[in-house]
Amino acid sequence: MTSELPILYQDERMVAVHKPSGMLVHRSAIAADAQVFALQTLRNQLGRHVYPVHRLDRPTSGLLLFALDPEMAKALGEEFTAHRVHKRYLAVVRGVGPEQDVLDYGLREEDGKRPKSEMPELAAWTAVRRLDSVELPVRIDRYPQVRYSLMEAQPWTGRRHQIRRHLSRRGYPIIGDAKHGKGAHNRFFRDHLESPRLLLAAVGMTIWHPEQARTLQLDAPLADDMRTLFARFGWQGHAPATRVDWHETRPVSLWPAGNDR
Repeated sequence: MTSELPILYQDERMVAVHKPSGMLVHRSAIAADAQVFALQTLRNQLGRHVYPVHRLDRPTSGLLLFALDPEMAKALGEEFTAHRVHKRYLAVVRGVGPEQDVLDYGLREEDGKRPKSEMPELAAWTAVRRLDSVELPVRIDRYPQVRYSLMEAQPWTGRRHQIRRHLSRRGYPIIGDAKHGKGAHNRFFRDHLESPRLLLAAVGMTIWHPEQARTLQLDAPLADDMRTLFARFGWQGHAPATRVDWHETRPVSLWPAGNDR
């Protein structure tokens, strides 16, 4: 795994990097086998303390934001808590996903310590949109061909494994998801398409910069393996490039009005 993280944006108060699939953000008791972490890697890379303000699942690749001082970490954390941070993901799923929908299945927390049945169910919303699809002449289930879709997902809440669980419950599991996906399709991508991992990438974030008093919009490129797969499926036009833009308007809260938190 890489000894340095690609930097997508950096100023005196924050830094955004591209996290590879398989890397934890920080040490965790539920993944005691891990030895490389984004937090320590970036700290060593920059030679200063860094403060994570959100998380990405271990198998998810893409845009990860850190503050460079405790005050900025607190200010950015407040933006996440207020649901004013707009995040964009790309996922490859089984089947032809919905053209557009808002998935609002309540989700129980997964802390790895207590049975899920004992955890409270929390409100969760994910806006999804089908960007493209492909049909392959391969028999995996009972049909002589299989279909896969490229889905855009924008989580309005930040529950654990939210996008993975919502898409799976809707009937369109993400390829490479060992827990919520389908083994036969995961194995097909691993053995025949050189895609052995979760095909979920964080590719965009829009967040208020407290010091600049402007909105920062960041886009992140796909990792090489996903970009290769997109080319194979003819989805190159949906592969984002690194982009940094500024806007004067502050992002609105994504929390649906009239719902308790």
